[in-house]
Amino acid sequence: MARVNEAIEGEEILRGVLDRWKAAVDAHQPQQVASYFTEDAIFQGLHPYSVGRQGVADYYASQPLDLAAAYRILEIRRSAEGLVLGYLSVAFSFADRPTLNVYLSVLLTHAQDGWYISHYQVSQL
Repeated sequence: MARVNEAIEGEEILRGVLDRWKAAVDAHQPQQVASYFTEDAIFQGLHPYSVGRQGVADYYASQPLDLAAAYRILEIRRSAEGLVLGYLSVAFSFADRPTLNVYLSVLLTHAQDGWYISHYQVSQL
């Protein structure tokens, strides 16, 4: 029973952060997207990796204005207190080109004021 509750809580935490991330990506708000990451987050999109919020903001600022994200959670793990690992499939859609389907791994870390993405890694299908 504890494992079921842990999974439900992990999904709620993951969705809480990722729903805000998705809304900011869809609205093309790079600084808002970056605010959901830790100050020292490791970020690996489809370009060379960066560390920190500014790298996240720069990455999303360089994306097309019509970029939209749709995610589906595939796996969730709570390996330690204050950590949630999520493995997802994400479809990034555009108005003028085919949808880009990727896998995304995120590690969420709990801080005093909430949950943040501390590691983000995309891999293409």
